Amino acid sequence: MPDPYAGLHVEVTSTTQRVADELRRAVFDGELEAGTPLREVTLAASLGVARSTVREALTQLVAESIATREPHRGVSVAVPDADAVRDVCRARTVLESAGVRRWTDATEAERQEVRDRLAAYTGAVARGAGYAELNETHLEFHVALVGLAGSPRLVHTARALVAELKVVLAQIDRAERNAHDQADSHEAIVALLEAGRVDEGLVAIDAHLRDAERDILHALGAT
Repeated sequence: MPDPYAGLHVEVTSTTQRVADELRRAVFDGELEAGTPLREVTLAASLGVARSTVREALTQLVAESIATREPHRGVSVAVPDADAVRDVCRARTVLESAGVRRWTDATEAERQEVRDRLAAYTGAVARGAGYAELNETHLEFHVALVGLAGSPRLVHTARALVAELKVVLAQIDRAERNAHDQADSHEAIVALLEAGRVDEGLVAIDAHLRDAERDILHALGAT
């Protein structure tokens, strides 16, 4: 009898995906600054891959708003835009508020994910972790808040917003990011939720995200 599963297979991570991951990391870490041209020929030679592989990887970054493609100019690292930042922050507020509002009805696993992500972030702060780890653990906490809504689609959307935000954060002065200063406010938000004071938690997350938007815009020199 023919094997019905003969046609199934699992592929290892493609070269295109590895190139996209490396370029994404370089942008998020600030190694590739805003506006930097991402030239296929140069990148292919530097990374030791085919030009077509780089082209496919760049298409991924453009789709994620990490890079932009302009006619006759090619692809370059996205340049932070104040209006885009405001829109990202507005969308984050909607998503994270939806999650916070559902704290009581969320599953224990979803609530525990918030606690675990908070512990990872505050732990990174306590041991003086580098910016990359602080930024990653910080934003993962916010994604976990969205996870309280119980919707994988909302979490997917939140991750897309986080990716855009990372591009912006990579371009601003690290001294302005105040990653260490935010640990207390995150703990306070979770403490309100644990105490069943969800309405106050909603007010707190709204204020927190408004402050974050203000700080980012200030760092970008926008009003």
